[in-house]
Amino acid sequence: MKRKLYTQLLEWKNSTRRKPLMLYGARQVGKTYLLKEFGRNEYDNLIYINCYRNPEIESLFKKDKDARRIISGLEVICREEIKPHTTLIFFDEIQDIPEVVAELKYFCEDTPEYHIVSAGSLLGVMNMNETPFPTGKVNIMHMFPMTFEEFLDAAGETQGLKVLTDSGSKELVNSLLSRYTDLLREYYFVGGMPEAVLEYTESHNIERVRQIQNDILEAYDSDIAKHAGSDTPKARLVFQSIPNQLAKANRFVFNELKKGSRAADYENAIQWLINAGLIYKVSKVSKPALPLHFYFEKNNFKLYLLDVGLLGAMAKAAPSLMLINNNVFTEFKGAFTENYVLCQLYASNCDSIAYYAKEKSTLEIDFLVQLGDKLLPIEVKAEENVKSKSLRQFITIDQAAQNLHGYRFSMLGYADQDWMSNIPLPAVETFIKEIKGSGNAVLSAR
Repeated sequence: MKRKLYTQLLEWKNSTRRKPLMLYGARQVGKTYLLKEFGRNEYDNLIYINCYRNPEIESLFKKDKDARRIISGLEVICREEIKPHTTLIFFDEIQDIPEVVAELKYFCEDTPEYHIVSAGSLLGVMNMNETPFPTGKVNIMHMFPMTFEEFLDAAGETQGLKVLTDSGSKELVNSLLSRYTDLLREYYFVGGMPEAVLEYTESHNIERVRQIQNDILEAYDSDIAKHAGSDTPKARLVFQSIPNQLAKANRFVFNELKKGSRAADYENAIQWLINAGLIYKVSKVSKPALPLHFYFEKNNFKLYLLDVGLLGAMAKAAPSLMLINNNVFTEFKGAFTENYVLCQLYASNCDSIAYYAKEKSTLEIDFLVQLGDKLLPIEVKAEENVKSKSLRQFITIDQAAQNLHGYRFSMLGYADQDWMSNIPLPAVETFIKEIKGSGNAVLSAR
């Protein structure tokens, strides 16, 4: 299955400023598969080393920091010559041997002619103890579950993907919206975990897809139990509460976890889940202004799951109800749709994402997105009622001096008003790419 990150890997390979690469991402998002494919396709040979329970590799790296000695040792262990520029060395599950992580600094400084990549499912939460992290000596990329566009490609919907991503085909997208709605409904159920996508595209066995999703959730629970330490009970409680929290509140409510709970009680557990890549945190801002990060409120935020398909599995949403009609777009007060949009925004590498709620008012903007010097107010609509009272007041009254343009993601087609543009939900990723490529923050639907 094609992944868009492949293009970034090619850029890394050809860069004159290339450093050893660390690929971050949650378990089962496809890191190992992608890097192996990249090595096989773009290099003469691939040296694959799994660090998990590998005492031979651990011993090799613990002796000293001589990068050339280690390269020679790897040749002996792998029984293969490692050539500069034409061999890719891939360290997988690198978090299990912190000395390998630390050695990346010396590979960068002493043997830059060798191409080295690494990955790990828990890099974000690894404990280096007294071993220094190679800050400034590595390139870092982040991998997410497959986006809707990648799902379309995997499902063989190449023509539909071509039309959706063509900036000149907006009217055609509008005329085909029912078809894209059907495909989006499938994506809401399957999500973007590669194993689930592969099963669905090959067999369309929905029971098997759901079993794969449940297996992934079990693996995540095992990771929490194994690695979260004393925060394990709290991390589990937070993770398991996300479907209910998204359905019931416009922010994360600690009292829903346990009566009398405070933000400080769960701060470490939440950060562990974020660092593991299992959840996304979207903070409320006290002021809708750039840079958004300056205005984040520490204890007011929403939490989302890394994948909309896993959200359905956690919520035990019946596959038949998700695939047959439009219930999936409106259930849980639009929680699926909001989580879907947030995942597409994250995968599009937005600079910052927040939300805004006006004090002593019902006005709320689902997402404020920062792209460079652009501030994009976004409202997400899953139901048939797409009146945008909050967005209109925000744009035309409260923040009129900022001269902002609003965006509404809904199941309607492309459409423009003076103060707002409607973007079809299937086109979230395309929308972000066009905004990034334009000098004007207003994306015209015409």
